[in-house]
Amino acid sequence: MDWRGEQGDGILPGRRLRARGALSNAAGRFEAHGVEGVADGWEPVEAHLLRTEVRVERARSALSFNRSPDLPFDRSVNPYRGCEHGCIYCFARPSHAFLNLSPGLDFETRLIARPGIGAVLARELRAKGYRVAPTAIGTNTDPYQPCEAEWRVMREVVEVLAGCDHPLAITTKGTLIERDLDLLGPMAAKGLLRVGVSVTTLEAGLSRRMEPRAALPARRLEVIRRLTAAGVPVRVMVAPVVPGLTDHELEGILAAAREAGAVGASWIMLRLPLEVAGLWRDWLEVAEPGRAAKVMARLREARGGKEYDAEWGKRMRGEGLFAELIGQRFAKAVARLGLAEALPALRCDLFRPPARAGDQLSLF
Repeated sequence: MDWRGEQGDGILPGRRLRARGALSNAAGRFEAHGVEGVADGWEPVEAHLLRTEVRVERARSALSFNRSPDLPFDRSVNPYRGCEHGCIYCFARPSHAFLNLSPGLDFETRLIARPGIGAVLARELRAKGYRVAPTAIGTNTDPYQPCEAEWRVMREVVEVLAGCDHPLAITTKGTLIERDLDLLGPMAAKGLLRVGVSVTTLEAGLSRRMEPRAALPARRLEVIRRLTAAGVPVRVMVAPVVPGLTDHELEGILAAAREAGAVGASWIMLRLPLEVAGLWRDWLEVAEPGRAAKVMARLREARGGKEYDAEWGKRMRGEGLFAELIGQRFAKAVARLGLAEALPALRCDLFRPPARAGDQLSLF
């Protein structure tokens, strides 16, 4: 999508968008003032593309803990803040407001890399009170987004976890995960790793509009094949299921992923927390004008009449007849295809605290 900002959208005049998800850059909910782009007659003849910039954060901590009953893990690591994939539906967009940045275009163009987080993680894993459990990565923003090719922050995290036999669960739609198969393959062989690959649609055109800088569906299926060939157990994540837009593809996605080698599957209903709701509606009116009303009506039907419900037990799957039908279709499809809804538990008994530089035991 090639689009030029207009007055009131928070985009400065003379900036042009290409392959971006959000169509605006409104200030986050914590900001006292907003930014409004207004042409003053001095706009350059040739508009400039809005490009991605990456800033550095020196991490003071690596592990983030949660107590959510909706999540199958209690700890995670975030190598990056923001995500260049630009998925318009991303539930993590509101987290950018805590950085005094917009959940809109800032989320996908003003990224934060956290180099050195591997050393911080190693220190935390050596702590006397640390108790091992699987660490999840990719549950907020994608660790294998394009900037990982240069910054290699995820690589240093995986090196630490692989070096001490720590269990790891990765969620991604990025192809850069294939680069790390030299580490991930041996971890999987020990029962320390599983990977979830997100496939939202099989339609390349819809994917390009909805997830502008993510790998196309066919390429993600190839990622599943290559991970499987390396011995990594893969779960296909039909996430999010978009009512009235992608829900009809549920069985097709599961079948394609199974053919590619996936052994497990899961699904999540479209979530529109906080600023995501407005960004999604704006995108829908431009990218899918003929289906916008139907999509929002179906979504409200699955959300108790609202655009989003954050209540535990409902936020991931929704409620009502439509949500129940999706759940029934999913259950029948995975049973027919032989896909597991829960993969075997990762091993925790092999973990040993990372060695410090100079430790004599590291010589043996």
